[in-house]
Amino acid sequence: MPRLVALDLPPGPAFLAALRRVLDAGDAAMPLDARTTRAARDEIVTALAPSAVVDADGEEHALPGGRAVEPGDALVVPTSGTTGTPKGVVLTRDAVESSARATSARLGVDPRSDRWCSCLPLAHVGGLAVLTRAIVTGVDVEVLPGFDRDQVLAAARERAATLVSLVPTTLRRLGDDGAASFRRIVLGGSAPPDRVAPHVAVTYGMTESGSGVVYDGVALDGVEVRISARGEIELRGPMLLRAYRDGTDPKQADGWYATGDAGRIARDGRLEVHGRLRELIVSGGENVWPEHVESILRALPGVRDVGVAGAADPEWGERVVAYVVPADRDAPPTLDALRAAVREAIGPWAAPRELVLADALPRTAIGKLRRGALGGRGRGAAR
Repeated sequence: MPRLVALDLPPGPAFLAALRRVLDAGDAAMPLDARTTRAARDEIVTALAPSAVVDADGEEHALPGGRAVEPGDALVVPTSGTTGTPKGVVLTRDAVESSARATSARLGVDPRSDRWCSCLPLAHVGGLAVLTRAIVTGVDVEVLPGFDRDQVLAAARERAATLVSLVPTTLRRLGDDGAASFRRIVLGGSAPPDRVAPHVAVTYGMTESGSGVVYDGVALDGVEVRISARGEIELRGPMLLRAYRDGTDPKQADGWYATGDAGRIARDGRLEVHGRLRELIVSGGENVWPEHVESILRALPGVRDVGVAGAADPEWGERVVAYVVPADRDAPPTLDALRAAVREAIGPWAAPRELVLADALPRTAIGKLRRGALGGRGRGAAR
């Protein structure tokens, strides 16, 4: 039976070489995040039981208690989901190849002239998919240690990289001039900017879908999207996971996967994503989507970063709370200013009823807001 091999080495050419070796041998690869603590990596290894690990020197070592994978499995991508307990998303070779070919077709990738720049964490599917796309389609790829603006620009301007995958934070750091250095940019993660350049593809997807499967609101070839009766986005297609590492399959019997995200199909046929269903705030009987409120507040002067969440309220059921990192700690924005902006843009029901000032907001390695960890991070509140 094929093995599961953990890759415990930093991003770079050695990681790409190790990934190729594992896949060429018919085994499955599991990336570990070299930036985390040894204890965190050990927890994932214990939970997901690889049979071997490739260390930072590129040497492979056997591990006790390893469990085989199914023939045809290619990747096991660790994710904690909503529980915090490590679990692994199992993607087959067919799923990985389907994703690589469909995304490359949508981007118009030409192996003769295009070159990928890899700068996202490889322990996350968005970064790992850059490497698997390159492997499947034969496109050259330069693997950087991480996102560094100067290195990313050098990859494009000096070494002819034409394609890059980014998240909103890194896109902002790259700047308009830097972004123009690439032919196409794939933008994943949460809270994309309201406006992006035409060559930037805003994607929707998750680990369970093998990275983005909807580009600029339009599903990739072979992918189906529907909205359930409760307003939940559901996906079906050849890129979806086979199962989790424990053998459980979250897909329905007919192959549809319920994402946990709310959305709708607009009149022009494009998918609109509202946010996580479990993060919906119901205040005074009105639905408030945190990401919509955040997009309004983020554009205000004096707001460096912002997160929105609900809190129990005896009068309204839930109240909208804005957690703001001010641009100037000595002159933070006021609750009245935040409320006025949201009231004008959305309506009074969505306006924050509480402001919590914070030094930083909890985010994942790729910049996604950890909304559930917002509570208790403030250093002062106004109501």
